[in-house]
Amino acid sequence: SSSVMNISEHLSCPLGFGHYNAVDICILETVVIVLLTFLIIAGNLTVIFVFHCAPLLHHYTTSYFIQTMAYADLFVGVSCLVPTLSLLHYSTGVHESLTCQVFGYIISVLKSVSMACLACISVDRYLAITKPLSYNQLVTPCRLRICIILIWIYSCVIFLPSFFGWGKPGYHGDIFEWCATSWLTNAYFTGFIVCLLYAPAAFVICFTYFHIFKICRQHTKEINDRRARFPSHEVDAAGDTGHSPDRRYAMVLFRITSVFYVLWLPYIIYFLLESFRVLENPALSFLTTWLAISNSFCNCVIYSLSNSVFRLGLRRLSETICSSCMCLKDRDVRDPKPRKRANSCSI
Repeated sequence: SSSVMNISEHLSCPLGFGHYNAVDICILETVVIVLLTFLIIAGNLTVIFVFHCAPLLHHYTTSYFIQTMAYADLFVGVSCLVPTLSLLHYSTGVHESLTCQVFGYIISVLKSVSMACLACISVDRYLAITKPLSYNQLVTPCRLRICIILIWIYSCVIFLPSFFGWGKPGYHGDIFEWCATSWLTNAYFTGFIVCLLYAPAAFVICFTYFHIFKICRQHTKEINDRRARFPSHEVDAAGDTGHSPDRRYAMVLFRITSVFYVLWLPYIIYFLLESFRVLENPALSFLTTWLAISNSFCNCVIYSLSNSVFRLGLRRLSETICSSCMCLKDRDVRDPKPRKRANSCSI
């Protein structure tokens, strides 16, 4: 049909081995982008509402970073409305270069914020376990807010050179034709991003979680030895109130971090290979990009499945919404609104 032809004209179809095959793939790309946009926005709005409605979640200092990630992921979903609306409304290509640059910059900054927040979360848990007595003096709400502000500033600054013609900030899977054909990656800029963002964040996360689980394993071994030597309820109580909650919460955050890097690793590898002109494949470009962007929705799922306090807050929020809807329905049933009669005065 003519509408399908219009969609195919404005998409960079990766596997166009023929006209009909290209049209089918363009429609599939559109469905993937629209679905991800909806899931990311809905999931992160739910996380934000639950954090505002569940006071127990604010007892964790990492809630500052979790909420920052939720806002960043929400903005990722909102930013994805640009290609979504472009596809559904058959973009004419006006100011396509500027739209492409701004969209790529925003997506890169937002994912940089998520990556930096994950690194800060790992440092926070490391301090909580290694320095439990001085933790409250080291990690204060004021310092956390300053850290979050610095994360946003750093993420915004590190990708600014892309506006001055020094490489592509890292967005692939190009929806706009100008992005795919005229905006090329640069090996030096890619190395700059890897050295100042990807590598430090990965190193910090690996270092902190390695020591966190090493300390927790040693602590568990000490508790088991005490139980073997002095089998009493006092030892059990002392062991249960030790690092067990910190370890469980660290496991939740470790799952979020692991899924983040599992989904982003193919994207980073392709980013490096394309920058050094080793591999250029539009299909891999699209798949790795939107696989990485799907992480903005996966964070919501992991946190809701792993954290019992979050699940409790989500259940209370759902019950409140359902009860308010039922109250409105019952009130309408009890007090039906009278129908207006068309008389001369009303006319």
